[in-house]
Amino acid sequence: MDKPAPETFDWTLIRSFVAVLDHGSLSAAARRLGARQPTLSRHVAELEAQLGSPLFERTGRGLTPTAAALAIAESARRMQDGAQSLARSLSSQRNAATGTVRITASTVAAVWLMPGVLAALQRAEPGLQVELVASNALDNLLRREADIAVRMVRPAQGSLIARKLGEVPIVVAAHRDYLARAGTPRSPAELLQHRLIGYDRDPQLIQGFAAAGMPVTPAHFALRTDDQVAYGRLIAEAAGIGFVAAYNLRHWPGVVPLLPELAIPPLPCWLAVHREIRGNRLVRRAYDFLAEALPRELVGQTS
Repeated sequence: MDKPAPETFDWTLIRSFVAVLDHGSLSAAARRLGARQPTLSRHVAELEAQLGSPLFERTGRGLTPTAAALAIAESARRMQDGAQSLARSLSSQRNAATGTVRITASTVAAVWLMPGVLAALQRAEPGLQVELVASNALDNLLRREADIAVRMVRPAQGSLIARKLGEVPIVVAAHRDYLARAGTPRSPAELLQHRLIGYDRDPQLIQGFAAAGMPVTPAHFALRTDDQVAYGRLIAEAAGIGFVAAYNLRHWPGVVPLLPELAIPPLPCWLAVHREIRGNRLVRRAYDFLAEALPRELVGQTS
């Protein structure tokens, strides 16, 4: 009496059977699957035992399928297609990034640097939701108000992991309309003859001028604000000459860099994450994307 066929088959046996059926020999099928020939021979023999019928006849040209093999060929191929489709779905599910990642950056970076990068992140990871926190506070990660931080100073806290992405060039810049009215400075000293845009209470620019041998006071700056976004808009609206990250200029048509010989120390850019959540798969995906994409955006337009 024939051995009753089992209700289900081991997929490995079916895969080997279809490979032998398609390639006409054990050796060719083994090369296609990257398997050993004895293994495929054993798989075919096991399937034949389960079916109670031979599937191939050995001839001088290889293996010829029997009527039993041809009878199950279509079903076997459908099973193969289904298994491959299932494997693709499982792989896609494993690799899909779904959920929310909260990213914080300074107000300037959040407005001018991050949007293009985050748009690219969304295209690469459509299941990922991003919350962008525009804040200059350095303690967002410590208070767990964000998962990832983009900062222009290196976080000093030991519980944070920081990676330097590069340096942000700082340039002297003005709108062409302003330069058409007031002329173009040809040397750093000529800056003092122009309408300079400075900070209100932040002493950085005054300290920078002093380091360059040009002592100035707040009165040398015709316009003053500590709001970095407003500062940039004043330059873009041709209000005067200011000092900004080079990456801003690509967003401000008509604004051009000046005095390339003036050596202004660049700002380092750091990507930081809390040590405890760095292993989170979702955070890691976003972190790795930012680590690759941001350095290309930092240099900006400088000529």
